[in-house]
Amino acid sequence: MKKIKILRIINRFNIGGPTYNATFLTAFLGDDYETMLVGGLPEEGESDSLFILEKYGVTPVLMNELVREPNLKSDRAAYKRLKEIIREFKPDIVHTHASKAGALGRKAASACKVPVIIHTFHGHVFHSYFGNLKTTLFKMIERNLAKKSTGIVAISEIQKKELTEVHKICPADKVKVVQLGFDLLPFHEKRQTERGAVREKYGLNESDIAIAIVGRIAAIKDHSFFLDVIEKLLNRTTKSIKVFIVGDGPDRGAIQDRVDEINHTFHNVIVMTSWIKDIGTFNAGMDIICLTSKNEGTPVSLIEAQAANIPIVTTDVGGVRDIVDVDQTGFVIPQGDLVLYTEKLTELCEDEKIRKKMSQNGWNYVHEKFHYTTLVQNMDRYYRELLKLT
Repeated sequence: MKKIKILRIINRFNIGGPTYNATFLTAFLGDDYETMLVGGLPEEGESDSLFILEKYGVTPVLMNELVREPNLKSDRAAYKRLKEIIREFKPDIVHTHASKAGALGRKAASACKVPVIIHTFHGHVFHSYFGNLKTTLFKMIERNLAKKSTGIVAISEIQKKELTEVHKICPADKVKVVQLGFDLLPFHEKRQTERGAVREKYGLNESDIAIAIVGRIAAIKDHSFFLDVIEKLLNRTTKSIKVFIVGDGPDRGAIQDRVDEINHTFHNVIVMTSWIKDIGTFNAGMDIICLTSKNEGTPVSLIEAQAANIPIVTTDVGGVRDIVDVDQTGFVIPQGDLVLYTEKLTELCEDEKIRKKMSQNGWNYVHEKFHYTTLVQNMDRYYRELLKLT
């Protein structure tokens, strides 16, 4: 039987859901498929995620021309090279992941008359990123690209509703919900085996409550709000608190200044770690994971936290409610509600019984629902459906 050839195009190989998604779909679809994975490199302030591909035996094609920010010269070069790759590889399916790859990849695939063109929205920029004019322009571009697409993949039911009903990018019958998948067992196991060593490394006593936020330090992640919460928490809690900000990005300088102010008052309670590649080991030492974003697709850090049996507190954005068992594995707070966010984080810090209950629920909630084998099976069925092989 002739193999199904897939050209998979991703914006860039930085740490996050899209890299994991593209890696697992490339590595584990099975013998019926031949996949070529193409992508750009991380931008300044982001951590290279090529070690993830190497771990699962995936060798990508790297494109220096594929950059995140709009650039007429590099975008033209990337579009030209993608067409060259398509003509040489002759894929049955071009599957793009995230916005820039989706724009250039779908345009190139359409020009080369690829039979099936699919795009996965890992998030979107339809609010909280840009002003009204730019947002309207991006919506117009995405509506046009959707017409060139055989199918659209949303990573949550909430995201599908946003794409089809709120922002009207395409009709609902063109969108398939396929949730992300991960290799979660190491996060669960390391909670048992690595906790002591991690806490010793960071000077944590058994009674210390370790709180972490993991992600790119950029305006959309709203670390300023997180620090507002932490400052209020430190002024009211009776517990010994240690806070870790994991990541890097364009807002690091401003966040570092604010951290220095808080540390001056509360005796070095916050640590900025930059990027940590082995986040599974790091998570093992944490007690609570936070997310304060203004906009998200499916936040990987929350799935990984639950796999490690860590309670979470998160803003109610994107597909968060599709990946959290609300009030059972974590608290979900309206975006911008400083009072309620502080109240719930304080409650988790003060009440060990609630922390233990949420901790025990995490693994059971995520380990099958978000395993990469589920992702691969669902995508395999969708590919065959679009190719009319079922």
